[in-house]
Amino acid sequence: MAKPLVAVVGKPNVGKSTFFNKVCGARISIVSNMPGVTRDRVYADADWLGKKFTLIDTGGIQLKSDDVMFRHIKEQAQIALDLADVILFFCDYKSGLTAEDWDVAKLLRKTSKPVILVVNKVDNFSEADLSDFYSLGFGEFFPIAAEQKQGLGDLLDRVISFFPEADVEDSGDAIKIAVVGKPNAGKSSLVNKILGYDRTIVSDMAGTTRDAVDTPFTYKGQKYIIIDTAGMRKKRAIEADSVEQYSVMRSLNAVRRADVCLIVMDANEGLSEQDVKIAGFIHDEGKPSVVVINKWDLIEKNTHTVEQFKKKLAADLAFMDYFRSITVSALTGQRVGKLMEEVNYVYGKSTFRCTTGMLNDVVTDAIRAVEPPARNGRRAKIKYATQPSTQPPTFVFFTNNADLVHFSYRRYLENYLRRAFSLDGTPIKLVFRDGSEKDD
Repeated sequence: MAKPLVAVVGKPNVGKSTFFNKVCGARISIVSNMPGVTRDRVYADADWLGKKFTLIDTGGIQLKSDDVMFRHIKEQAQIALDLADVILFFCDYKSGLTAEDWDVAKLLRKTSKPVILVVNKVDNFSEADLSDFYSLGFGEFFPIAAEQKQGLGDLLDRVISFFPEADVEDSGDAIKIAVVGKPNAGKSSLVNKILGYDRTIVSDMAGTTRDAVDTPFTYKGQKYIIIDTAGMRKKRAIEADSVEQYSVMRSLNAVRRADVCLIVMDANEGLSEQDVKIAGFIHDEGKPSVVVINKWDLIEKNTHTVEQFKKKLAADLAFMDYFRSITVSALTGQRVGKLMEEVNYVYGKSTFRCTTGMLNDVVTDAIRAVEPPARNGRRAKIKYATQPSTQPPTFVFFTNNADLVHFSYRRYLENYLRRAFSLDGTPIKLVFRDGSEKDD
């Protein structure tokens, strides 16, 4: 049975994201006094008294707003309500009850799910007059001060009381996929198409996705977590200490925790300098990747169009010549199924492991074909090699003197290993050491 889902809802600026971050133990949702900062649903795993559950943070609900973004937020919150097992309805003690609270309460009365009323920002429990909140009609409520972590224990005790007794976490590891790229490349549309429903907000407005949004799903029996990230603009275009700056930091962190990265680019614009920088960061982090050429349905094509794109990519991404690419249309769903095959392919390459005997046979063949060049009258001798780790595949070469192994020969060995083991789609790491002691 899957972990229970707990949705946190309410009007803007009642402290939902602060509560979310305190419970999950990390700054996962963006916290700001600016209404509408949390736009998509944000998921994170939490644990209370041995009970595991998934917390869903939602954007502030403003039912009567004509703003397009707040209509999107309402839709996202409604999906969270539909998915949730328990709902936390947040109000703000300092601002008191407002018409927006009553609007949200009216929405929540339509659900059959358990709803727990939470009154946040209560700094002094003994002196606070909370009687007005009974008028919302949800019976017992929980006063808390999320920022100071006051009252969270009693609230979480109540939350887990609604969980079924058999709380068994699904077995098996999920492959984490980070979807990255510039703003408006079609990342959220692609995520929605892969999932088969509108998981994230899609808008023509650049910067619609601000949080890195995690969504678990299953495809052909394999578990995945797809991470839709904020679009990454050039550093000089981002204001210091802004919400966008933090969003980009979240996107970079999503790359670090991902197993596979999808670098989404707009076919109409081609590969930009910023796309190359994003790819470079992914390469430096040692993550396998697929370059996704989106909006391919909008390109006028002839028999040479695909080859021309591939040549341009090969030139711009020469530093990661192992990359794989695919043309898709997030709008029509063209080749999205093939994209998942590419994800599995590059993930498989990044987890490749060979025996020490097989590796040394290949290394011996490489040295016989081309010996290390001499430097200052001395020649490097490679004694043997091991593979201590994967993700990325890492090969350690023990030599008489690592300094004698020239960069060009290191590159030769890397290319030889790639060909021998068909390691395309993933970075590989070569380490050269003096001596002959094996790694533990």
